[in-house]
This record gives sequence, C-alpha cells and structure tokens, in this order.
Amino acid sequence: MKKYTVYRNIRKRAIIFGLPVSLFALLMVAVIGSLLITIFSFSFSVIVALLLFNVLLYGALIQWVNKPFHIKVGHTFPSVISNKKLSPLSHV
Repeated sequence: MKKYTVYRNIRKRAIIFGLPVSLFALLMVAVIGSLLITIFSFSFSVIVALLLFNVLLYGALIQWVNKPFHIKVGHTFPSVISNKKLSPLSHV
C-alpha cells in the first residue's frame, strides 16, 4: 500500500487572487468595511471613493507581493556573542 507524506506547510504558500492568505484577509476586511460605509452613506462620491480605495489597496498589495521591500533599521544582534562572565574590573 502506498504512503503519502502530509504537507503541513501548505498554508504558508497558499495564494488567493495573487495574494497570500494574510494579505487577502486584510483586503477582505477593507472590502467589508467599505460595504458597511456604503450601506450607511447616501453619497455617490463616497461610494466612488471607497471603490477607488479598494482598487488601489489591491494594486498596492499585489506590488508588495511581487517586489517586497525589507526595512533594515540596524543590527539586531551583536556581531560577537560570548558566555564569558564580566568582572567588575573589565569595564575599566
């Protein structure tokens, strides 16, 4: 009988509409929020502005997925790590 390995990390690379699951969830929260605002607003300009906002958000997220930028502030860890105990005279 054949045995198949279970691929447990499938959610890490899952893509919905070209976005990872976490960014797709962010987009859906924005869409649902826009729908709530649309329901309670009676202005055509608000509806057009929300539609434009959602399209721009989707475009920005797609660009971020295709060309991710990494913010490097500084060195996170020291270059040398030692377990040596510091004596009171070592700072002199």
